[in-house]
Amino acid sequence: MQFKKQSITTAKEKEFDPESFASMCKALGHPARVMIVNYLNRIDRCLCGDIVDLLPLAQSTVSQHLKCLKEAGLVKGEVEGPKTCYCLDKRMLKKFTRMVADLGLSPHGEKQ
Repeated sequence: MQFKKQSITTAKEKEFDPESFASMCKALGHPARVMIVNYLNRIDRCLCGDIVDLLPLAQSTVSQHLKCLKEAGLVKGEVEGPKTCYCLDKRMLKKFTRMVADLGLSPHGEKQ
């Protein structure tokens, strides 16, 4: 006789999405992308050219970093004429923060 393993999940576990979390961690795994997220968090929204002025990187490199952040859901882009305006998806950033907390880590990487 085989028993099926039943999983008992709490509300917190249902909220924790390992694939989404890993995608966001990977997106934040480059210092330039962390700088972009920090910048967008401070100013709310900007054009790609503003970010290029901030970083010592080529426009095409900044665009690739923004693409990675968009794919992870951390950044949204809205086309405004020939340019794209970027902003942080605050809902996703909060979700990421909650998932880090669910792992039992403090913001400084210490186990709580």
